[in-house]
Amino acid sequence: MKQSIIAEKSKSFAIRIVKLYKYLTMIAEQKEFILSKQLLRSGTSVGANIKEALRAQSRADFRSKLNIALKEASESEYWIELLGETEYISKEQFESLIEDNRELIKILTSIVKTTEIQPK
Repeated sequence: MKQSIIAEKSKSFAIRIVKLYKYLTMIAEQKEFILSKQLLRSGTSVGANIKEALRAQSRADFRSKLNIALKEASESEYWIELLGETEYISKEQFESLIEDNRELIKILTSIVKTTEIQPK
């Protein structure tokens, strides 16, 4: 079964977040644990909720899971901004991560809007 683009992109984003977490907590000279742990949680949750949505029991369930993924992506954006503005990550790292994150937000927003629940 071919995966959806959003599932592929969210998984790639989660892998980047895991690698960033490892870097910030184990490799970086100035180790950072709090912000990176928050980003690890929200950044990997995006893909997990998308994966759940793909096996949804109903249109409403599908939309609900994608709304949760969208909220997690928005939270991830916040943590990435904090890591960038506090200079725990470089400008290049920030720009690359934030671009990927915002692309996920745009795609999720579009999907949620097009899966409006029809009145009965």
